[in-house]
Amino acid sequence: MPFQKGQNPNHPAPGSTIKVEPIRDKKAIQRIKKVLADHPRDLCLFTLGINTAYRANELLSIKVRQVRSLNVGDVLELKQSKTHKYRPVTLNGTAISAIQHWLGNSQLQDEDNLFTGQRGCLTVTTVSTMVKTWCQDVGLKGNYGSHTLRKTWGYWQRTERGTAIPLLMEAFGHATQRQTLAYLGIQSDEIAQIYELEL
Repeated sequence: MPFQKGQNPNHPAPGSTIKVEPIRDKKAIQRIKKVLADHPRDLCLFTLGINTAYRANELLSIKVRQVRSLNVGDVLELKQSKTHKYRPVTLNGTAISAIQHWLGNSQLQDEDNLFTGQRGCLTVTTVSTMVKTWCQDVGLKGNYGSHTLRKTWGYWQRTERGTAIPLLMEAFGHATQRQTLAYLGIQSDEIAQIYELEL
């Protein structure tokens, strides 16, 4: 029997949200890729998600014709669901390899969605469930979902490459730097670190 509106214990209370985390462990990323090695569609979805910072619904909007002939360094432009502006992303070698591997193992036509299942195009809910499962399968503890892929990209951009917050804010399409810091969940870590300086 379905729950009445607002009564589902698995949904956040009105006005609150459940925050999902980035994958903060590089080895876990490699373990997930290993788990997905025999599932080229899922590996492609995971790889594109953590290498582009597109939202799940934006990834699911990709048509085969948009990516079939792309090479390393080519730009993929997708319409952002929230702002309705097109956001260009330069694809790296890892992303291109994943796309080519998936297309080489599928019978998809140019007009098809890149990420389809038996019932047609995957949904964001399905992607969330997939990401949760992948993270559990490699022993990660915490809350994960479709936004984990996008957050993982930003987390590693910031912590490993030192990418400036204004650049990440632009890439995410956020209105403020504070929004970007909160989104990545690294604000408190960075603030804590500034107090480590001993004068």
